[in-house]
Amino acid sequence: MYGWTIRDWLAAYAEGRSTPQALLGALVEKLRTSDNPVWISVATDSQLARQLTDLAVKLEAAGGDISGLPLYGVPFAVKDNVDVAGWTTTAGCPGFGYQPASTAPGVQRLLDAGAIVMGKTNLDQFATGLVGTRSPYGEVRNAFNPAYISGGSSSGSAVAVAEGSVPFSLGTDTAGSGRVPAGFNNLVGVKPTRGAVSARGVVPACRSLDCLSVFALDVCDAEYVLNLLVAEDKGDPYSRRSSAEIRFDQLPAKPRFAVPMTPDWFGDAAAEKAFQESCQKLEALGATLVPTDFAPLLEIAALLYDGPWLAERYVAVGQAVADDVAGLDPVVAGIVARGKQPTAADYFRAEYRRAAIKQQADELLSNVDALLVPTAPTHYRIEDIRRDPVRLNSRLGTYTNFVNLLDMCALALPGVFRQDGLPAGITLIAAAWRDFALLHFARRWQEQLDWTRGATGQPLPAMTSPGTEPSARYVRLAVVGAHLSGMPLNHQLTERDARFVESTMTSADYRLFALAGTVPPKPGLMKLGAGAAIQVELWDVPVAAFGSFVQMIPAPLGIGTITLADGREVKGFICEDWARAAAQDITTFGGWRAYMASVTGNTAPAMDNRAG
Repeated sequence: MYGWTIRDWLAAYAEGRSTPQALLGALVEKLRTSDNPVWISVATDSQLARQLTDLAVKLEAAGGDISGLPLYGVPFAVKDNVDVAGWTTTAGCPGFGYQPASTAPGVQRLLDAGAIVMGKTNLDQFATGLVGTRSPYGEVRNAFNPAYISGGSSSGSAVAVAEGSVPFSLGTDTAGSGRVPAGFNNLVGVKPTRGAVSARGVVPACRSLDCLSVFALDVCDAEYVLNLLVAEDKGDPYSRRSSAEIRFDQLPAKPRFAVPMTPDWFGDAAAEKAFQESCQKLEALGATLVPTDFAPLLEIAALLYDGPWLAERYVAVGQAVADDVAGLDPVVAGIVARGKQPTAADYFRAEYRRAAIKQQADELLSNVDALLVPTAPTHYRIEDIRRDPVRLNSRLGTYTNFVNLLDMCALALPGVFRQDGLPAGITLIAAAWRDFALLHFARRWQEQLDWTRGATGQPLPAMTSPGTEPSARYVRLAVVGAHLSGMPLNHQLTERDARFVESTMTSADYRLFALAGTVPPKPGLMKLGAGAAIQVELWDVPVAAFGSFVQMIPAPLGIGTITLADGREVKGFICEDWARAAAQDITTFGGWRAYMASVTGNTAPAMDNRAG
């Protein structure tokens, strides 16, 4: 089970090869023997048994159908500054530890989906650091070379996935803590738009900037988990309401990426060469790289640790530092203590400058699709960090610190490896709410680079999303037009208790036509050999309701077999050939939603937050 993706875990249960009791019982025993201080606490027998009992109750409520629980029996790890009821939250400091009254909403959404917490992971104390060494529980070693840092602050969460112990984990990200460890350990690291995922139940670093983040072995799993997490939380004052449309956002087939004009590698030629080779591969995918002056972004990055936002860290944990609680890391304590110094005037001066730079950043992003940066400009040995803990740590945040301050989303991805065998990640950064557009492009990058599962050396499975096999009680249906989410006929699916599965693409041999005289407007999808990939949504329709749904489909439309980009075949809407004589070929739009945007200027689905 080591190195399994979410898909592997779900398949083992669906095919009857094992049970959560058997697999997770064996896994927890293995985790207890780890000699890398990844875990602050591993599930006790009683904690595991309680979760398995809860899972059995959920399964019974789902009618015994595991497909009703998107993460049925899937193990995951939680950074130990995030609350899980029944577990001590330490934030990497024993003297700070407390018993939370409730589970963080982000974690709870995963538990409700059937996932199982295997343990709480080590971190740079109080989420202050990008190195993974600032913890009394031990220095978390890099999954590829134990002499090197793992990256922080979410060090344990990243290495737990990279070593293959769990398929995904939760971290947090204020200044790069969900990205730097991903870059150093050959993982996908998702730093969502601020407020897209609830940050309630997180010990704050900078509460106004904090994000819950996701580590995964591949893009499909990362996207799957993020889709479950995105939801408004009325109990989190920094939570924001998203449109369901964000899940269908895409970058252009040939995107434009702004890259630093003169990146500083701090003398690390291996890091520079690896990034250059990653850039070449991105250009081979059709990307245009635009050399850009990043000076304003780097200026704002410096404000996070050298400006008044340090006061937020003092508000969060300053009393623990003042009380000199047991287990304080001296470097972290020194950084937090500096948070007493900024004045209100200092904050407003810095905020005015931040707002001015955000205007420049927004203008920059209006001319490109995303920023492309090295996740970190260099990679240090643990002994280097011991000698110079603050200056070297600051260097690691060169291309991460500014992202949350400027309200951007980011996606860390594996890149071309360094010549010394260490991972060298890249990061895509875009405007707020473009999270899924970055993930969509990242699927292409994963296919191009063909990376392995963390540090296990195992190849990744085919590019399919978890939960791709429907239950026998459902028919999986590809919809392409008026039945899409938020479109006029989507209610015909939801009234029949159909369940959204994913947004995906057909194979590249289809053409799409806007049919003449249809009310509401409808497209026709035809497989004609020469064509393009067309965006579709997959829905699971209950077998008992499928017949009544098909009866409502008017000519020239019908139900046939659709081939998807990953080779799967599903039932879906097709169109009789005679209808294209009076139809408009709209294939170049790539899908009905984009075409309707050109016609009406509004494609936003009527619903919000379909996650879960």
